Amino acid sequence: MMLIPTHHFRDIERKPEYLQPEKCVPLPHPSPVGTMWFIRDGCGIACAVVTWFLVLYAEFVVLFVMLIPSRDYVYSIINGIMFNLLAFLALASHCRAMLTDPGAVPKGNATKEFIESLQLKPGQVVYKCPKCCSIKPDRAHHCSVCKRCIRKMDHHCPWVNNCVGENNQKYFVLFTMYIALISLHALIMVGFHFLHCFEEDWTKCSSFSPPTTVILLILLCFEGLLFLIFTSVMFGTQVHSICTDETGIERLKRKHQPREHTGSWKSVKETFGGDFSLNWFNPFSGPRHPKPLSDSDWVRQVASLSDTENTETTEEQSEQRKDEDSVEVIDE
Repeated sequence: MMLIPTHHFRDIERKPEYLQPEKCVPLPHPSPVGTMWFIRDGCGIACAVVTWFLVLYAEFVVLFVMLIPSRDYVYSIINGIMFNLLAFLALASHCRAMLTDPGAVPKGNATKEFIESLQLKPGQVVYKCPKCCSIKPDRAHHCSVCKRCIRKMDHHCPWVNNCVGENNQKYFVLFTMYIALISLHALIMVGFHFLHCFEEDWTKCSSFSPPTTVILLILLCFEGLLFLIFTSVMFGTQVHSICTDETGIERLKRKHQPREHTGSWKSVKETFGGDFSLNWFNPFSGPRHPKPLSDSDWVRQVASLSDTENTETTEEQSEQRKDEDSVEVIDE
């Protein structure tokens, strides 16, 4: 047996020592399943704090400027319950998206012993991430912020201070949906409140002075419009990715090349946790529990060496593998 490069555009890798197994040391104490996940990124933490502040600001304006001073108690109670429920679900979804492991690959498992235990056969190849020293399963990508390879990574979102991946995409979708709903709800209430204040005395339609009331409502209107557009676009993009079973990174790497969509109802159910039910909209109900990675999940099947040498490497293949190390085992 000998090691050869899978693609001719890569450096020759003839020795298993190329993987530098002495530098690939698994974590001494692997985190148990269910352990809270948190990324220590200053920008992400600041964005998460701003997100909570904006939601709480909207809560303050809706309650103390529009609903509590209103004389229509039925209107205030119904809209207050609806807005607070949506805000609670939005913040709960945000917490779950931020504190859930998005699907991180075990760090430092690219050791010589682990690779040998896979018992690679001709035509099989494993990819190593040189940044976190991990064996990369299919559809896994490295995040420079999380400093880990993430399975089915869609993108890194600073607003939730986490990657959006296999295990937390449902929470991110719910977060964008509920933020869009409370933004729309707030805009509708602001419109009705302005009409009410124009018809009534401005001093009686709010417990604040008229100038303060106008400023608070305009700021809320601007915030609601901005986040309604932003989160609606993100929600639509995420739903499209789930339905087509294609992550944002995969779509960018594909560029303008046509791709056969392989998505199905099965991928939607796996993301949201089973058959359609109210649990799809529940941030406290997780997606279908992922199965532990088996040996076959670490191995990828490639074309034979003769086919590889006779086939010109495409630009997409080069971009996809430009920061990956590959080792293929064939018979001498």
